[in-house]
Amino acid sequence: MDLPLTLSFLLGGLLVVSALAVGAQRLLGARFGRFRILVAVVAGFTLSSPLLMPVLAPFATLRPDENPGFGAVWVMFLIGMCALLIPMALLVVAEALVPSGSVPGPVEFVRGLRGRLSRGRRYSQITRIAVRHGLGPYLRGRGARPADRSARVRLARSLREALDDGGVTFVKLGQVLSTRRDLLGPEFIEELGRLQDQVAPAPWEEVEPVLVAELGGPVDRVFAVFERVPLASASVAQAYTAKLHSGEDVVVKVQRPGIGKVVGKDLDIVRRLAATLEARTRWGRALGVRDLAEGFAAAIREELDFRVEAANMAAVAARPSGSVAYPEPFPRMCTERVLVMGRLSGKSLASVGADRPELARDLLDTLLRQILLEGVFHADPHPGNLMLLDDGRLGLLDFGSVGRLDGSVRAALQRFLLALNRQDPLGVTDALLEVVPRPEEIDEAGLERAMGQFMARHLGPGLDSVRLFADLFRIVSAYGLSIPPEVAAVFRALATLEGTLVALAPGFNLVGEARSFAGRHIAENLAPESLKETLTQEAVALMPMLRRLPRRIERIASAAEHGRFAMSVRLLADERDRRYLTGLLHQILLTVLGATAGLMAVMLLGTEGGPVVEPRLDMSLYDLIGYNLLAICAILVLRVLLLIFRRRE
Repeated sequence: MDLPLTLSFLLGGLLVVSALAVGAQRLLGARFGRFRILVAVVAGFTLSSPLLMPVLAPFATLRPDENPGFGAVWVMFLIGMCALLIPMALLVVAEALVPSGSVPGPVEFVRGLRGRLSRGRRYSQITRIAVRHGLGPYLRGRGARPADRSARVRLARSLREALDDGGVTFVKLGQVLSTRRDLLGPEFIEELGRLQDQVAPAPWEEVEPVLVAELGGPVDRVFAVFERVPLASASVAQAYTAKLHSGEDVVVKVQRPGIGKVVGKDLDIVRRLAATLEARTRWGRALGVRDLAEGFAAAIREELDFRVEAANMAAVAARPSGSVAYPEPFPRMCTERVLVMGRLSGKSLASVGADRPELARDLLDTLLRQILLEGVFHADPHPGNLMLLDDGRLGLLDFGSVGRLDGSVRAALQRFLLALNRQDPLGVTDALLEVVPRPEEIDEAGLERAMGQFMARHLGPGLDSVRLFADLFRIVSAYGLSIPPEVAAVFRALATLEGTLVALAPGFNLVGEARSFAGRHIAENLAPESLKETLTQEAVALMPMLRRLPRRIERIASAAEHGRFAMSVRLLADERDRRYLTGLLHQILLTVLGATAGLMAVMLLGTEGGPVVEPRLDMSLYDLIGYNLLAICAILVLRVLLLIFRRRE
C-alpha cells in the first residue's frame, strides 16, 4: 500500500473517530475525559465492524451504475446509528462502574507515580516502626483491649516510642493527643506527655541560607547582634536570640531546611492511616480518627507558615490582658519561614511547680475572655506554650493555632455558659442548638433530659470536671449534632486547657471558676452603663424600621378597607429548587419518550406485511421505522441512565 493511500485511510479513520466522539457526547448531553472518550470510540469502532458486516454483505454485489434505492439509504443511516450506539453504551457502563473523576487520568497517574512510590516507602517505614513496637495487631483492628492498668501502661509506652521513632509529624501528633483527656485514658496521657519536641539543632551552615533568602540580606546587616547558638531547637524550627539596630531584644524563629516536604509526605500518610483505622477498627470509629487527622493536618500546615502565626500573634496582642503577656511580632521581618518577635524574659512553666492556683485562674480568665468577649483566642494552650515571666505574669507563646468567632457564635456561647451557671437544662439546650447547626429532626425533649443529667453529673456541689468534655461530645454525637470547626476549636482549646490547669494547680475547679467568670460577666452586662449602651445600640438599629412602620400599617389598612389586600408568594424562588425541578422533569420526559419509542418499535417489528423498501434484506417499511425507533429508544434510555449515574454522585 503506497503512502498516499495509507494517509487517506488514516485521515478517514480519524474523521470517523472524531465524528463518533462528537456525536456520542452530544447525544448523551455530557462531557467526558479525552482518554475515556477515545477508548470508548475506538472500542465501538472496532466492535461495530464484525457486528454490522452481515447487514452490509448484501450490498457488496452492487454494480457502480446500479441505483441502491431509497431503502438502502435508510439502512445505511440505521447502520450509522448502531455504530454510534456502541460507544455511547460503553460510556454509560464506564460511568456506572468507574464514575468520572474517581480514577486519575493517565497524565495525572504518571505525574503522581513518583510521589506515590515515595509515600509507599515512607508508609512501609512507618508500618515497620509500628510492628517493631508491637502495634501491628491494632493497625489491623485485631488487637485486644487491655484489661488491666499494667497492660494499658505497656501499650501506651509502645505507642509513645513508636511516635517518637516516626519523626517530627508523629511527635507533634502525640503531643496533641497528650492534651485530649476527653479521648484517651490517663495512662496514655501520661506517656504521651513525655514526648519531647527537642532535637539536635541543625548546623548554622544550613540555617544561615534560609535567613539570608527570607530576609533579603546577610544576618549581620539585618541584625545588630545575632547569637549563632540556638536558644531552643524543635523538630519544625529553632529559635535564636538577637538584637535589632533599634535596640529591641527579639527572638528569631527559623524553619528547619527541607522540613516542609517531610511533613507534607507524613501528613498524607497520617490521613490515609486514619481512614484505614476508622474503616477497620471499632476504636477508630469511636474516636473519629479521620476528623482528628484532618484537624491535625490543617493545624500543622498553618504552623509551617510563619506569616499565619505572625498575623495570629498580632490579632491576639491587639487585645491585651493584664494578667497574661504575649510577644509582639515585627511584621516587616516575618516571612513564610522566618518569624521575628519580641523576647519575653522568664522561665518555662515546668520549673514553676504544681501549686499555683492564682496563675491557673489568670490563664482560665484570659482564655474565656478571648473566647466569649473578644472572639480571637489561643487554640493550643498546652504547658509547652506557657512561661512564667520575671514580673510574675504568664507568657503565652506559639500562635500557630488561633481560633476566631463571630458575634453570633460568641453570644450563643455566652448564653450556653450562663445557662450552665443557672443549671437550666432548657436554656442550655436552646443555646447549644444555636451554637451547632440544627438538624431537621431532633428529639429536643431527650436532648434536654441528657443535658440535665450532664449538669447533675458534673456541676453539682462537690463534683469535679473529670471527663466533662468527653460527656459533652458524647451527647452531641448521640443526637446527631455536627459541631462547626470554629466551635470545635473552642472545645479543643478548653479540653487542652483542662490538662494545663491540672498540671499548674492539681485539683483546680475548672467548672467552678468558669461559673464564677459567667457570674462576673452577668454583673458587667447588668451594670447601668452597660444597659444604657445596649439600649442605645438597639434603639439606633430599630429607628429606621420604626420610621417606616406607620406608613406600612396605613397602606395595609387602606388595602384591606377597599378590598385590595393580597399576599404575594413566589413559588420556587430559589434557583436551586428551579434547577432541581427542571432536571427532574427533563429526566421524566426522556424516560416517557424512550419508553414510547421502544413500545412503538416492538409493535411495528411484530406487524406483518407492509411495503418492501429493501428487497436484499427482506425489510418492510414497518421494520425500517421500527428499527429506527428502537435506536431512538436506546439513545434516550442511555441518556437517562447517564443522568441517574451522575446524579448519584
